[in-house]
Amino acid sequence: MNLVATVVVAFWAMLPAYVPNNAAVLFGGGAPIDGGRTWGGRRVLGDGKTWRGTAGGTATGVVVAFALSAVAPTVGELVGVELPAFPLAAAVALAFGAMLGDVLASFLKRRTGRERGAAFPLVDQLDFVVVALALAALVAPEWFGAWFTLPVLAVVVVLTPLLHVGTNAVAYQLGLKDEPW
Repeated sequence: MNLVATVVVAFWAMLPAYVPNNAAVLFGGGAPIDGGRTWGGRRVLGDGKTWRGTAGGTATGVVVAFALSAVAPTVGELVGVELPAFPLAAAVALAFGAMLGDVLASFLKRRTGRERGAAFPLVDQLDFVVVALALAALVAPEWFGAWFTLPVLAVVVVLTPLLHVGTNAVAYQLGLKDEPW
């Protein structure tokens, strides 16, 4: 697989994990997952991690995976690259794993004294990727091994922080985010 094909596969395979955190903002609000509880004098997660946002983000990621699966043969033929379709287990694992990674990062932020929205370099950019990939590898190992080769994983690790920083900067400029990271 050449570099362009590797980048295309990496982006396509990660879309169900890239979309949930953005969708969670749209669905968010409501009861926080931690119920307002504190640990060591700090919130466990904070008001930004809600049940509704997590469920909405996960559902959106799964819908994205199914939509990609439906068009994968056609788009793959158009771009000349075989693209993955997503079995249910992989779709749920990537979407929920992304949300879980973000929740775990929030927990780490609170434990290290960072407030909601504070920058946490590399953790902010890769938290959701690591957990999404780990969960997908656990629940759909054959599918994961077929699509997330070492070159694809390398592209994901390099591409994701660039996409994350870029999309957050645009969202900040559009007034959709309070901070540009």
